[in-house]
Amino acid sequence: MAMRKIVKIDEEKCNGCGVCVPSCAEGAIKIIDGKAKLIADNLCDGLGACLGDCPLGAINIIEREADEFDEAAVGKHLGNTPVQHSKPAANQQGHHGHHGGGCPGSRAMELTQKISDNSAAISSNDLEIKIKPQLTQWPVQLNLVPVKAPYFENSDLLITADCVPFAYPNYHLDLLKGKKVVVGCPKLDDIQHYIEKLTDIVSENNIKSVTVAFMEVPCCGGILRAAEEAVRISGKNIPLHRIKIGISGELTKIS
Repeated sequence: MAMRKIVKIDEEKCNGCGVCVPSCAEGAIKIIDGKAKLIADNLCDGLGACLGDCPLGAINIIEREADEFDEAAVGKHLGNTPVQHSKPAANQQGHHGHHGGGCPGSRAMELTQKISDNSAAISSNDLEIKIKPQLTQWPVQLNLVPVKAPYFENSDLLITADCVPFAYPNYHLDLLKGKKVVVGCPKLDDIQHYIEKLTDIVSENNIKSVTVAFMEVPCCGGILRAAEEAVRISGKNIPLHRIKIGISGELTKIS
């Protein structure tokens, strides 16, 4: 161990929004029990790329005794993907240089899917009969839907991260059927706005249940936390179901 600069997260200030997670190229920050946590000292380089992205100022760089930063450990943690580092630009105030490695959830990769042996026997006409669109409303983008849209009343609400329908092939029948849907990207949009908009939707309509479908990548957890906060703030006793979709298409029910 040695005295060095390292991230410190103030859990009193942290609301678990997850905005900091994709900013850490080393994957050293995760959301655990609703709070951002530094999971291992040797994964943090202490450069502070995550600082400028915390809307609540809950992250700081301090100097304390800590294990040395270990690039080999980072590579193993991220699946042996090299991480490039760059120090924060000196002429930028309030913003820090992001690592060349980028968000683990944005890492380019090629997926090899196993095709069923009988897939060739299924004609396009068969697919049209078996998989019918289950969308019963418009618009679907969370930033565009009206809070008091009539279709929300007495509905089961599906909150979907916008990559989910691409990763999960049976999205319409397994997840969307019988539900009203809002779609958003927690990495590209303002999580606080999501929380406020979802809170209004849940509070001002008779929502029977909420299902959140999100991707397994770290930055996607923000949409789950937005949904959880919206239900909590509304004060309503509404069932909340959590469904995680892997980038290879596997579905995991968490709740």
